[in-house]
Amino acid sequence: MNMNLMTNQILTDWQPHHASLFGNHSLALAHNLATSSLFTDEALARLIENSPREAYHVNYSQKTPGNPPKRREGEIKGLSGLEVLDTVRNGNIWVNLTAPGTVDSAYTDLLNSIYAEFEERVPGFKSYKRNLTILISSPNVSVKYHSDVPGQSLWQVRGTKKLYVYPASKPFISQPALEKLILGQLRETDMPYEAWYDDYAEMHMLEAGKMLHWPLNGPHRVVNENMLNVSFTTEHWTDELRKHYAVNYANGFIRGRTGANNLSQQITGLSYYAKLGLAGLVKFSPLNPQKKRSTPSIFK
Repeated sequence: MNMNLMTNQILTDWQPHHASLFGNHSLALAHNLATSSLFTDEALARLIENSPREAYHVNYSQKTPGNPPKRREGEIKGLSGLEVLDTVRNGNIWVNLTAPGTVDSAYTDLLNSIYAEFEERVPGFKSYKRNLTILISSPNVSVKYHSDVPGQSLWQVRGTKKLYVYPASKPFISQPALEKLILGQLRETDMPYEAWYDDYAEMHMLEAGKMLHWPLNGPHRVVNENMLNVSFTTEHWTDELRKHYAVNYANGFIRGRTGANNLSQQITGLSYYAKLGLAGLVKFSPLNPQKKRSTPSIFK
């Protein structure tokens, strides 16, 4: 890891009032990782070459007349890491490295350093089950409207992209859709989207050295500018986020079995503990509706 990552703070413009915004509103901050040796072509090429098949995704967006674009999964065969980067630089492709820390522990160190800073600066914030995914994407590609289940941030290292963030409430995300997402019955990129949603979105221009953290489950989409983009996401859980997860999991199960509506979202009281118990029983039983989906590779 760069020495400056161990001696300096990663976030360079933190202000005391940011602590009250963290997790409650979109929070755009500056960081010093745009010059880190962890994200050079050489470092990324080594990660690509050494990542096992289960630790990356390669996708492109297939367009056919009269149909919306479809995301297609591929795999890397017979190319060096630098050749993969050249292909991405000149194509319509994105590569997601989902476990870089298993290849090089410096990325785990970076992840821990990031969360150490947040935990030091945000009173009461304690995170676990953290993850870092590196995103390498072609000029002008876009990521569809979607929502994520854990706490999420996007860190821009190279290039520029537009990030649209939408309110985490109806009509931009419905409660049944969120429950299906948590239960694995809805792919994150299959969420309903209407063009007029953009009238109510925040648009952030993420340049190298910028990051954004947004409220839990906030829908968002991304459009690259006309250059290779390198960024990474960080995700985490807290006790409070796990409570929301358990309630939504239980509500999704109840809704699917009974068709009930107007289910409580409370994360305190007797109803919460009943749903926590239900979620635990269902999740570790044959009734668990979550199913691992595998996407076959159709290109190399």
